[in-house]
Amino acid sequence: MVRDIGIDLGTANILVFLKDRGIILNEPSLVALDERNGDVIAVGERAYQMVGRTPKEINVHHPLKGGVIADIAVTEQLLELFMQKLNLNSWFSKPDILICTPTNITTVEQKAIIQAAIKCGGRNIYLEEEPKVAAVGVGLDIFSPIGNMVIDIGGGTSDIAVLSMGSTVTSRSIKLAGDNMDFAISEYIKDKYQLIIGDRTAEAIKMNLGSAIEVENESDMIVKGRDMTTGLPKTVTIYTNEIYHCLKEMLDTIGEEARLVLEATPPELAGDIIERGVMVTGGGALIQGIDRMLSEKLQVPVMIAENPLQSVAIGTGILLNRIKADRGIFSGLRRLFSSKKVVMNPTANMIDDERKEEA
Repeated sequence: MVRDIGIDLGTANILVFLKDRGIILNEPSLVALDERNGDVIAVGERAYQMVGRTPKEINVHHPLKGGVIADIAVTEQLLELFMQKLNLNSWFSKPDILICTPTNITTVEQKAIIQAAIKCGGRNIYLEEEPKVAAVGVGLDIFSPIGNMVIDIGGGTSDIAVLSMGSTVTSRSIKLAGDNMDFAISEYIKDKYQLIIGDRTAEAIKMNLGSAIEVENESDMIVKGRDMTTGLPKTVTIYTNEIYHCLKEMLDTIGEEARLVLEATPPELAGDIIERGVMVTGGGALIQGIDRMLSEKLQVPVMIAENPLQSVAIGTGILLNRIKADRGIFSGLRRLFSSKKVVMNPTANMIDDERKEEA
């Protein structure tokens, strides 16, 4: 049985969607390597547990940076091990794979993703822009002649796009997202408290105290790390508004990028967005008050996706079903006897069913 899969190849996490089963894998995009011989020690969640706790000969690698593949060899190893773990390939038929990419991906970056997908056993490889897939995953109808705007704030990139009739009308993608916020928090704690903290601690601070607005009733968090002066363990207490000021410049930049996208949108589609609002997804959607901050900046309604961390993965499954329906009943035979092929932006050729009937 052919089991096509969708992959959200995220900087922070890799999610795999399988038809009729939903999301079957959601693990950190990390690989622990023994630097002495290049052996893989652990991947995914097991590698994440090792962050900041490994001996000097073992390093935890982030093969995906800025939403794209930074280390092709390590990424291939990561995907191959995940595919083996899931046992999705068979000798008789290999799956079609849909992978998401940032909107401004380069040709070199595209080739790296395609190579990794083929290496892990894909027959036909579909590359689709991440904002489109995220929009589909949250239930937006991107195939009708109606304007939809989505802001996807991930780990490595923030992708902003206006979509209509299966295509991207206008978009911007910036390498400013969750990972940058974690780094900014680490630097803030270091500068103010002379305390060195690990990546996992910085991420936990962002998740617990991250805010896009200044609040009256602050939450607090006890943070442990190493004192820069004495080298000894040290504990400090930090508060919500500290992290608000720490992240403000970055969040303002994302908001400004969104404003530029909206300004470049044709008037009729802009009218749709004023009526329908903007959808925010990705891990950044979980930052307290980000909908309010963006709404004030854009002067349109802003909503948070119901399941922002899984929107892209869910969207891959929906799009794979649509692609398969468009191929027709003989797709299985064509796939069996055809060679590998790569399809870029498959949704660009799709329109909604009602318009097909009218045509």
